[in-house]
Amino acid sequence: MKLSNILKGIDCTTFCNGKPTSMPELDIAAIEFDSRKVEPGYLFVAQKGVHVDGHLYIPTAIEKGASAILCQDIPDDMPKNVCFVQVKNSDLALGLAAANFYGNPSHKLRLVGITGTNGKTTTVTLLHSMMRNIGKHAGLISTIVNRIDDEEIPATHTTPDAIQLNKLLALMVDKSCEYCFMEVSSHAIVQNRIAGLNFFGGIFSNLTHDHLDFHGTMANYIAAKKAFFDQLPKNAFALTNIDDRNGRVMVQNCNANIKSYSLQTIADFRCKIIENTIHGQQLEINGKEMWTQLVGRFNAYNITAIVATAILCGIDENEALRVASSLHAAPGRFQYIHDNGITAIVDYAHTPDALQNVIDTINEIRDERNNLIVVVGCGGDRDPLKRPVMARIAAEGSDHLILTSDNPRTENPEKILDAMEDGLDNEQRSNSVRISDRRQAIKTAVMIAREGDIILIAGKGHEPYQEINGVRHHFDDREEVARELKNKKYKN
Repeated sequence: MKLSNILKGIDCTTFCNGKPTSMPELDIAAIEFDSRKVEPGYLFVAQKGVHVDGHLYIPTAIEKGASAILCQDIPDDMPKNVCFVQVKNSDLALGLAAANFYGNPSHKLRLVGITGTNGKTTTVTLLHSMMRNIGKHAGLISTIVNRIDDEEIPATHTTPDAIQLNKLLALMVDKSCEYCFMEVSSHAIVQNRIAGLNFFGGIFSNLTHDHLDFHGTMANYIAAKKAFFDQLPKNAFALTNIDDRNGRVMVQNCNANIKSYSLQTIADFRCKIIENTIHGQQLEINGKEMWTQLVGRFNAYNITAIVATAILCGIDENEALRVASSLHAAPGRFQYIHDNGITAIVDYAHTPDALQNVIDTINEIRDERNNLIVVVGCGGDRDPLKRPVMARIAAEGSDHLILTSDNPRTENPEKILDAMEDGLDNEQRSNSVRISDRRQAIKTAVMIAREGDIILIAGKGHEPYQEINGVRHHFDDREEVARELKNKKYKN
């Protein structure tokens, strides 16, 4: 593609032969921000990252044959055979350039994004499944996996980088997808990974304590989420959970068509829980009843959001309710494993609010004669403030607590457990144990469980690995607990 077409709509200044010039008619083979992947004819984008400044790798990109460099800071010595493009914000320019390079694919399908602390993966997964069950071509971009119709493409981030994002969307357009449902993380919003995308709709789920290691303050975190809704076009919809105290904040001064959903108050889409059991729940949405296999109040919000979104996307209300009743939870989200009279629930809950929701749901539906055993840890190199909070929530809601490792990454697991224990009082400490080896922790939970008990293994959910000192080792909570339950032997 011509460089001029790639830079369309981007405020920039071009330099050729070391001097400012008009836009050259230069052919570009591809766009890349990783200098190691640059090939002859590429446009290299130098970004100022959190940990690394891409401007330092401009010489490497040039050595590898880059024809053009897009950057914020022009180097003093510009090679004459390379075109330099100066912009105010490289992250923003990369998003716009990537969208242009791949033919602005988001304009050719109905792209719906969801942001919030919890519920993103479940919501987009259910929406994708709903559209496929109705017979629509649809794409999915999620924490767990990306999909083009039923074809799986591995996911590496909640929201991919701008190049991969537009490449995925372009592939979806090529495969005749009418819809794409994607998670929009706060990191992606701040880093302009979604710049240049045209959203048909946006959904706000909820907002609780998370990612403060990146955003610094809750105010910054809220502002990051709100920025997604601020940029929605007039012809889009903005669906917000008004039961969350930030639900109305998200859509203040929003240009889009604002719609609301709620379990507690009057809203455009109002849900009422009629019955909640271990096998599912009976809901009433806008006066019409439906059954869902998804358990718990938090899933009532998720179901309401997907039914509302489907209707806003043009699906008949009765059809949306019918299909929603047949949907299953996303992998690793309140996933049941039952054997030997014991039920294990594996859930991705890795924030205080998510953990509280899962524990509350279990306690609402379990028999009081049966114990709840919680196995939980906190990730390393992430927000340390939530560690004591997570432990306290788990201790208050369970009969037995086992503190263990999550993904310690580069931190000492024992130090993470120390921080978690700081949230416990003396009585709670005496009723809990700490086992840093996650496999041994799961084994211990099964060993102490009696027939009828429930074991909650929280934090990792669908993840098939454990990251220790930068290395990912195969580890799947579902595999571990299934094996231990199968081999469970009761004492006479």
